[in-house]
Amino acid sequence: MKVLGIDPGTAACGYGIVHESDGRLRAVCHGLWRTPASQPLEQRLKRIFEGVAGLLAEHEPDAVALEESYVGADARIALSIGQARGAVLVAGAVAGVACAEYAPARVKQSVCGYGRADKGQVQRMVAMILGLDDAMSDHASDALAVAVCHALCPPLLRVTG
Repeated sequence: MKVLGIDPGTAACGYGIVHESDGRLRAVCHGLWRTPASQPLEQRLKRIFEGVAGLLAEHEPDAVALEESYVGADARIALSIGQARGAVLVAGAVAGVACAEYAPARVKQSVCGYGRADKGQVQRMVAMILGLDDAMSDHASDALAVAVCHALCPPLLRVTG
């Protein structure tokens, strides 16, 4: 199974693809797209959509996995993340690739064994699981974490969400 994980955001949108075979995971690629705040919102969302669509066409993953939205104290940030998530979900739908969403605590539990792990712990565990150095961005490590979560998730849980 090949999974494209996404850490959605309009300023920085992380991505990571993992391939699971016989219980072993390997990173295929990871990175992030940055869009400047000075750019019109529609252009920023277009960049995210095109980036996801390009990865879907090039790597042909079996699924797209995203973190569910976390609504913190700032409603503007929550709205911005929701718009980026929408661009990702539409790219998946256009490509005919199933999308799954996971709560942040579920992702952290899957990767770190603790649902309240901090970003540094997640980054170190992702690097260890995938045999990478931990010099990647927080956004890329979060995207890889959600991809790992989906790849290791029991099949029945994937179906039921």
